[in-house]
Amino acid sequence: MSGIAGEPTDLPTPDGESRAEAQAAASAPRSVRASLASIVLGFELLVVFLASLVIWGLTPDDGGAFGLPRWSALVAGGVVIVLMIATIGLLKHRWAYALGWAVQALILLAGFLNAGMFFIGALFGGIWAYCMIVGERIDREKAAAVAAYRKEHE
Repeated sequence: MSGIAGEPTDLPTPDGESRAEAQAAASAPRSVRASLASIVLGFELLVVFLASLVIWGLTPDDGGAFGLPRWSALVAGGVVIVLMIATIGLLKHRWAYALGWAVQALILLAGFLNAGMFFIGALFGGIWAYCMIVGERIDREKAAAVAAYRKEHE
């Protein structure tokens, strides 16, 4: 079978899927779980940005927790923000949800720099867990309903 410009669609992509599967996945509607994950990470971006500014502002000029320089809070916040943006873009892959869990763990661990981050990390970790559980359930129910509809109307 040929795709656009005569390219065969059955050749594997770097992920191991065929091009036809990749094109079908790209044209499929986004899952509820992916939508909820991107919403949570999007809101969390703002919180991480503001938290890194707070930690930077509260750190004395001669160094903060663990002897880290003052600017390290801004760099760490920027790295986590870039990681979150990358995770949002990669949510079409199943492994990206594990990356989302790792981001939640990083934010929780930021509590060692500022105790308030334990609360923020636990709050967003709970929201993340809830959205992953409920989003997966809704996607399963939606797929079952579509399958039942197709079976009924064949």
